[in-house]
Order: sequence, then structure tokens, then C-alpha cells
Amino acid sequence: MEWEADIVVGSCSKPCGPLEEYFIPDYILKPDAELVIVDHAPLCPVVVFINSRSGGQLGSSFIKTYRELLNEAQVFDLSEEAPDKVLHRLYVNLERLKMGGDILAVQIWRRLRLIVAGGDGTASWLLGVVSDLELAHPPPVATVPLGTGNNLPFSFGWGKKNPSTDQRAVKSFLGLVKHAREIKIDSWHIILRMRAPREGPCDPIAPLELPHSLHAFHRVSSCDSLNMEGYHTFRGGFWNYFSMGMDAKVSYAFHSERKRNPEKFRSQLTNQRTRATLGLKQGLFCASLSQPSSRNLAQLAKVKIMKRPGSPWQEVQVHQSIRSIACLNLPSFSGGLNPWGMPGTRRAADRQFTAPFVDDGLVEVVGFRDAWHGLVLLAPNGHGTRIAQAHRVRFEFHKGAADHMFMRVDGEPWKQPLPTDDDTVVVEISCLRQVSMLANEPCRSMSVNDPSLPLPAHCLDDDSDASEDDEDEWDDGRRKFGAADTFKLPDEIDIAHLS
Repeated sequence: MEWEADIVVGSCSKPCGPLEEYFIPDYILKPDAELVIVDHAPLCPVVVFINSRSGGQLGSSFIKTYRELLNEAQVFDLSEEAPDKVLHRLYVNLERLKMGGDILAVQIWRRLRLIVAGGDGTASWLLGVVSDLELAHPPPVATVPLGTGNNLPFSFGWGKKNPSTDQRAVKSFLGLVKHAREIKIDSWHIILRMRAPREGPCDPIAPLELPHSLHAFHRVSSCDSLNMEGYHTFRGGFWNYFSMGMDAKVSYAFHSERKRNPEKFRSQLTNQRTRATLGLKQGLFCASLSQPSSRNLAQLAKVKIMKRPGSPWQEVQVHQSIRSIACLNLPSFSGGLNPWGMPGTRRAADRQFTAPFVDDGLVEVVGFRDAWHGLVLLAPNGHGTRIAQAHRVRFEFHKGAADHMFMRVDGEPWKQPLPTDDDTVVVEISCLRQVSMLANEPCRSMSVNDPSLPLPAHCLDDDSDASEDDEDEWDDGRRKFGAADTFKLPDEIDIAHLS
């Protein structure tokens, strides 16, 4: 079948104007829409997801502008409809149309790009959905910064300041999306296992009651291979970071305050000032005075790593002064700082580490003593305490001086109960799969597939003998985030005939 014809069948709810290269006709989005003739397929068809609650009033303004410039049906408010439902409906319809020989459907299927506007939690939610749906040809994702930290868009060249919402700014952004390059990014799966506490709730739920917070952790069902009798097991995932300790405590206080007084959090600058103020109140800058050493992470948790798939677990010694630990996938943390930095070759401590690549199957584990320690990131070549680079990381919490630990995943914090008896709470992080991001210049994220960069040493190692069969019993459960049900084609579609 010839897919490259210029004349295609479609429908158009309004005249195709200067933004026709991004415009998706109605019948692609609405199966019952009337078919008409369209001159040519769009060069860069986009589906736009916007969190109307992000960025103060900016989210709602973006929805209005995008719907003025594009087909209203290709712009979705995430507070009204979840992205997994939208994409499932769209791709089922695309497959039906492709089977019927629809050329436009094939072109859109090949060229489709997604735009998500919101905070890091919103962007992570959409990425988790794309990963979970396991599409045959998953679309790449561009991110619009509408949060406080905006680490995901900043890592891929889309900036960290909330942008303008007028038509000129949106048209400019769409032009950048059209010419953006694709970069693969690793996703990281998390398992959290704990006994039900005798008092209080056990579910790790973020205090901010937004739909996108629900993907952070999802309780596994009783028939799941990860389920263990007598325990509560949760699965989740992240694209940017998992952290715990003092930084997560401040984030928890910030989100709780924003939930109580949302009217006070209308601007990005105000949000950043409030977070800094809460950091002072929580003792983040003077942790040695406000937090006894018996509550440091080294006293509360054992840290184990698996450097490569199938290699043995190794326990890592964490310095007694460490108050926070972050597992990083991207070179942006706390609004654009790079805690890992660029390891050199002069110091012996740095020789075992490589630059942070976003698609190398390794997560960077960094520690901080307090916020003053974090300020070294502002200096040239500044970095935190490099602890490890690993394919899998496990934190084992035993009974100690604290009854809880603050944790967060991609900006979503929660207060995690810790054991009060001889039990153990386990958090395990492992590499899952990859999706494609759209990158603009300057892009701070580095890929192992970039020919202009030196290949990391671990990529040159012969790992042919490493077997996934050597991984433990949780391997069967490391399949999804819980952000969406796995994509399945309807029974009436014969997958054998799909291109």
C-alpha cells in the first residue's frame, strides 16, 4: 500500500490556517466525525495536554490559546480527562483507519508529537502513561514549564521559567517542537514494601490532591507477582529523581501549605520564596542543630546497589553526616542544579564514576549534609557527595530513632512510616524501559548515542554473560508505573495486518 500520497481523506472543523502543519482533523480524534478531503497531511501533528491547575492561572490561559490556534479537540485539560484514556482512544482509532487504507491516519501515526504543560509531576504522569501503554510507535514528548522546579523541561532545553501564554509565544514554541530532536530517556521503577502500621494510614499518598499525584505509587493487587502476604506493596516510577530526607521534608511542608492556602501560590517567584522560607523554618540550612545525628540516613537505612544487570548486590557506606539522598536520572534538581556534576579523572574518588547520561541504564546516587552543602552546586564544578552509579538501588529501613521519613518522587512528597519493631521497610529502584523526549537547544541532557561525546566506560564492558535471570523475585513486577493499563487493540483488529 502506498502511504506517501499528498491528497488524503479527513475532516476539518474550521478552516486550516497558518497552523495547519500542526492541525489534526476531527475524524482522527472523533470516530463519528464526517470525512472530507484534506489537501495534505500535517508536518507536525500534535496532541496537547495541559494541567489547568498548574502555574496559577497560566494553565487555563494556555488551554484557551492552544484551542484558538489548533483544533479544540486536540487540546485536553488534564483536570477533566486522563491522558491514558485520550491516547488509548486515539490509537485504537488510528489503527482502525490504517487498516482501512487511510493515508492521513498513517502520516499522523508516524509524525505525532505530544506536548504537556504543567509541573514535573504532570509531565511525569504523561511519560508514565506513554511507557505503560507500550505503543508500537510511541510519540516523543515536549514539556512546557508550568511548575515551581521545572526540572524536566529545563533538562531538555525548554527553560525553567513559566512562559507567556499569548498566541505569538505559543506559535514560537510550536515551531521549536517541529524542529526538536528526539532523545531517549530511561525510566525508573520503584517498589515500596511495608507492613501495615497498627495506627494511621499506610498508603504513601502525596498531600496535594491532584490526579497526577496518583501515579507516584499504586498498590499492587493480591494476584500480582509482587504481592507478599502480610505486607503492603506499592509500585511507582520516576523520570527525574527520587529523594528522601531534609529536602523532601521541606517539599512536604510546601505542598501542604499550598493545599491549605492555594490563593497564595499564584506565581512561580512567590512559590520559590515560600519554599526557601519553609527551608529555614524546617532547619534545612542548619540540619546539624535541628536534627540529631541519630536521625541521619546512615543510622536509619542500609543502602545496597547492583551496578549492572545480573551483578551481585553490594552494600554502600553512607557518611554519618548525610541528611538527604537523591537518586537522579536527569542533570537537573531543585530548579536546575546538577548535584552529580562532571566527574574528573584526577581525584581517585572520581575515577569510578562517569558523566550522567539519561539513557545509560544507570541512576546517580548523591548525598547532601544540609542546604549549605547544596550551595556548592552554584560554584564551577560544584557537586554533592557522589555515592554510586547503579542499575538498581535498594534502601532497607529498620527500627531506629525516627518513626517516619519524608520522601518524594518527581516533586510529589509524602511522609513514609518507618518500622517500630523488628520489621523492615524496603524501597527498591530499578531501570525499567525508555521513552522519547523532544530536546531543544541548549539541551543539558546527554545521550550515550551522541557521537560527539565519549562513550562511558561501562558501555565498553563485555556484559554478554550478565543475565536478567539472575535478578530477584521482583523482576516479574517491574513492567509498568501504574499510570495506565497496558494498551490492547480491540479484538476486531487483526494485528497481523498492521504495518
